[in-house]
Amino acid sequence: MTETWYFLDTNKQTPAYNMAADECLLRWHSDGKIPPVLRFYEWLPAGLSIGYFQKTKNKIDLEAVKKNGFQLVRRLTGGRAVLHDKELTYSIIISENHPRMPKSVKEAYLVLSKGLLEGYRQLGIAADFAVPKEKVTPAQSAVCFEEPSWYELVIDNKKAAGSAQTRMQGVILQHGSIPLSVDKDTLYDLFIYRNEKVKERARASYDNKAISIHQAAGREVSLEETKKALKTGFQIGLDIELKTFVLSNEQEKEIHDLMHSKYVTDEWNFSR
Repeated sequence: MTETWYFLDTNKQTPAYNMAADECLLRWHSDGKIPPVLRFYEWLPAGLSIGYFQKTKNKIDLEAVKKNGFQLVRRLTGGRAVLHDKELTYSIIISENHPRMPKSVKEAYLVLSKGLLEGYRQLGIAADFAVPKEKVTPAQSAVCFEEPSWYELVIDNKKAAGSAQTRMQGVILQHGSIPLSVDKDTLYDLFIYRNEKVKERARASYDNKAISIHQAAGREVSLEETKKALKTGFQIGLDIELKTFVLSNEQEKEIHDLMHSKYVTDEWNFSR
């Protein structure tokens, strides 16, 4: 029997709001107040999200982030920095004890990422899962899209979508970036390198490591078309029905309260 999940599209929100919303959804699901959730969201202004354990000192050029009008926010999930600009972002909230959820993080990625795979297929894009030949070791680069991890989406061996996962309060939170297009010149200006030569070498190699939806499709794909395809893809890939969920005034207040107490603070974003 097909299971019903909530579907929430919060559209354009600040980076701090987006991270607070994911955490609140996780809490509400942990408390049994809502079923599993698929959420779509965008970023206004564009944001640079950094991993839970990621250091900013000597890694992130904070002046460049500010100069470009971006906002930095630290995620609950691990991994490396992602520039969220011309993209669709998704998050999935589901119990660790859900009968379809494997105990291992790696295998859970495989199950949940089937929705992404089917979504790309809806756009006529032949994607596949990354299966590294060797054990994945932490890379020196601070840039997320330079290297795929287990079961992330790849197209022609190039990373197409970046995802991260954490488990808290008995709940899995997986969220990820689906870039429609990437401004690699701006992207690499946000990071600190030993010198300009090293930066330019990293920038030049980006096209061999990552690919956007526009590049993969060979055309400009609108955000609305991407949303429609990914929503259908998640329903097919996860064998679920999606029911539209609208946040109540009380729930919005809880998100905003958490946003102001945590995700806009220097203590959370920089004290790592």
